[in-house]
Amino acid sequence: MSWVADVLGGLGVTGRDHETSFPDGAAFRIEIPSVEGPRVLEAVLRAAEAEGITVNRVSQGSGAVLLRAVELRDMAQAGLEAGVEVCLFVGPRERYGVGAHARSEDGRAHGDQVRGLRQISYALEDVLRATEEGIRSFLVADLGLLRALTQAQTHGALPAGLVWKVSAAMSPSNPVTIKILEDLGASTVNIPADATLAELAEMRAAVSIPLDLYVESPDALGGVVRGQELGDLIKAGAPLYAKFGLRNAQGVYPGGLHLEAVACANATEKVHRAAVALEWLERLSPGLAQSKPGARREIRGHLRRRRRWRRPRHQHG
Repeated sequence: MSWVADVLGGLGVTGRDHETSFPDGAAFRIEIPSVEGPRVLEAVLRAAEAEGITVNRVSQGSGAVLLRAVELRDMAQAGLEAGVEVCLFVGPRERYGVGAHARSEDGRAHGDQVRGLRQISYALEDVLRATEEGIRSFLVADLGLLRALTQAQTHGALPAGLVWKVSAAMSPSNPVTIKILEDLGASTVNIPADATLAELAEMRAAVSIPLDLYVESPDALGGVVRGQELGDLIKAGAPLYAKFGLRNAQGVYPGGLHLEAVACANATEKVHRAAVALEWLERLSPGLAQSKPGARREIRGHLRRRRRWRRPRHQHG
């Protein structure tokens, strides 16, 4: 099938050499997901200190839209002080809407897509509102929304330097799709938790952006537990965000005070799972470097200035 190789080569997904580290020279970073608000973030930071490990990024699934402005500011400030990237999901999506499709058995996979121009408009406003409070990293699960967000940056309606993290709700599983996401402006991409080492290496060969991989995934995403493989996963996929979900745990989306104790307990155990995996890494693959706190300097710089971003006002003659 030499013609197939020619097609794939023409798409730029084979035979390419890429950097195998983050800009700071590290091979991997640790991410804790489902950090749904300031109190859960506090639990992560306490657990990381107790375990003696570095958490580089926290991510949230309920959506910035469900947090008050003061909560957004608190999370941004806590992330700044701890040197942790705070990544919030863009809130409006099909599963939150009035339509039945996303709640049907066959349509469930479309739940995090954004439906109609009206919902896209709300999603764009959700991002702008969060940036005004200091958030600089966002989870996206819709191709059209990703395109609209990067277009908004081009027009100056959103600040430059934002992180667009493609959600596990999309999880591209082949190099062609992940290359399309990179071309559309994705900053990092979450790939399936059950990717083999060979598949992970193929996707790494196709793009330069970091890959995000659940080392342990929640039951809804397969319940994969492979902390002992962390070294092999990093070698195949670096630069890699090693993401620690939690199997056999209660779901917390959408989060709130009614689930805060559960979310905090889940988050604490996720940090413990990360600490265990790091011990396996040191035992089997010593020498692979992790980023230090505050590695995303451009995000830290935005927050230190503490200026609220406002969309430019158009001048009329």
